[in-house]
Amino acid sequence: MRSDGSIVVNVSLIGILEAIEDFEHLFHCVEKVYHESSIQKCVRTHLAELRWVAENSDMLDENSKWKRNGVRIVRAGEFDTNTPQTSGMNRAAAITHARAGASKLWAGTVSIHANAKTGAHHHGELESVIYVVKGKARMRWGDHLEFTAEAGPGDFIYVPPFVPHQEINASSDEPLECVLVRSGQEPIVVNLDIPTIEPPEEVTWKDDLHRDD
Repeated sequence: MRSDGSIVVNVSLIGILEAIEDFEHLFHCVEKVYHESSIQKCVRTHLAELRWVAENSDMLDENSKWKRNGVRIVRAGEFDTNTPQTSGMNRAAAITHARAGASKLWAGTVSIHANAKTGAHHHGELESVIYVVKGKARMRWGDHLEFTAEAGPGDFIYVPPFVPHQEINASSDEPLECVLVRSGQEPIVVNLDIPTIEPPEEVTWKDDLHRDD
């Protein structure tokens, strides 16, 4: 023990962090049962503030800071489905501020059933990246969803801010499973009711490095 009692303080703060984690787990279980409410939003906000104060306290030594404020792993069974949805699609949040301490991005999973499609929507000022894990994705985009392109397993899809788009499972017998990453924490989903042009124009795009291939 140091003469200034720092070891006692460190143990105390680590205990606080462990208590916060226990409460966050309990609160997540409650969220699965009850719908979102202003009280839940308030509790979540104060939990995040309390965690930030504890994790960034100068009273913790460097090892303890990295232990509690370093790499985070969110297990498959811990994804949060309490996030804005679009018809025809199931989203689940994995990397968020509440779950992993992320401040500049959001990541999760997307699943679309065989032969199904989402409604038209956009994500405001957020950029989105979609990685196709399984299945065949058909994207439509534009003011009237007049453009289309397809992507398969291993492909990345980039969706710029404010672009109206629609995700379609192009397979009639297997689900479309993707990983989704967005450039911000706000779960912005603006669902749109727009007339569509049929058939859409197929677009083939190549970046500057591959135009001559």
